[in-house]
Amino acid sequence: MARVIALVVLGASVLGSIAAQAEPVKVWELTGLKAPESALPDPSGLVLYVSNIDGSPVEKDGKGAISKVSPDGKMVEPNWVTGLDAPKGMAISGGRLYVSDIDKLVEIDLASGKVSARHEAPGAKFLNDVEADRQGRIYVSDMFTDTIWRLENGRFEPWLQDQALLSPNGLYAQGDKLIVATWGIRKSDGFETSTAGHLIEVSLKDKSVRDLGSAPVGNLDGIELQGESYLVTDWMAGELYRITSDGKPERLLDLPQGSADLTYLQDQRIAVIPMMMDNKLVAYRIE
Repeated sequence: MARVIALVVLGASVLGSIAAQAEPVKVWELTGLKAPESALPDPSGLVLYVSNIDGSPVEKDGKGAISKVSPDGKMVEPNWVTGLDAPKGMAISGGRLYVSDIDKLVEIDLASGKVSARHEAPGAKFLNDVEADRQGRIYVSDMFTDTIWRLENGRFEPWLQDQALLSPNGLYAQGDKLIVATWGIRKSDGFETSTAGHLIEVSLKDKSVRDLGSAPVGNLDGIELQGESYLVTDWMAGELYRITSDGKPERLLDLPQGSADLTYLQDQRIAVIPMMMDNKLVAYRIE
C-alpha cells in the first residue's frame, strides 16, 4: 500500500511539474520603443522588424518608424525606416516589407530599407494587419470598414467587404484560408464594442466566411499559429489567449492594456508581444 501511495504522490508531483513548465515564462523585455504595434521576424531569423506608431494611430504626422531588434531583445537600429504616419501590421514577400499606414500600404525594399512604393487605399479608414499568402498576394484588414484589401500584380483594391468580418484585425494565412482575429461589433466610429470579437475563417477560394466558435472572446488583435492552435492577443483587456481551431479560448497571460500584433518564434517557442501603451516589447517562452 505504501508503494502505491508513493507512486500516486510521485505521479502527482510529475503532473504538477509538467503543469508548472507549461506556464509562460518571461525571457526578456525591451523598453524605449514608441507605441510599438507589430513585430515580425526577418526570413534570416537574425532580426525582428517593429512598427512604431509614435503618436495617434489615425494621425498623418510623419512620425512613424520601423525599428530593427535582435531576437534576444536588443535594439539594433531604432529608426531603420522613418517618415511613416502610423505604421501597424507588417508582412514580408519577395524581398519586400509591406506595412499598413492608415489608408495606404507601404512597400519597403528589405535590402536597402528604402520605400519602393506606396499603394493608396481610397476609402480605407484604419488599415491594420498585413499578411502574405503562399502565392505572394498581400492582404490588409481595414477594421473600420469591415474590409479586407488585397495587393496582387500591382493592384491594391478591396477584396472582401462584409459585416461578417466583425471589424477585422489580425490576419493569418493558412493554406487556402485566412484566419481573422476580429475586434467585434463596434458601437460607433470608435473602438468600443457592443459584442466582443472571436476568430473567423475566410476561404481564399470563394471568400466564404465561417465562425471558429461563436462565443465572444475579446477585442482581438494579433494572431499567430502555435501547433494546431492560435496565439491571440486581446488589445483592450491586455490578455494573451491560446485558441483552438474550433474557437475554444484558454487565457495564458494577463497583461496591461495594449497587447498588440505579436509574433511567435517557432524554433525558440517564444512569443514577442508589442505593448503599445507601455512603449516596449515583452517576450515569453510558451510551450
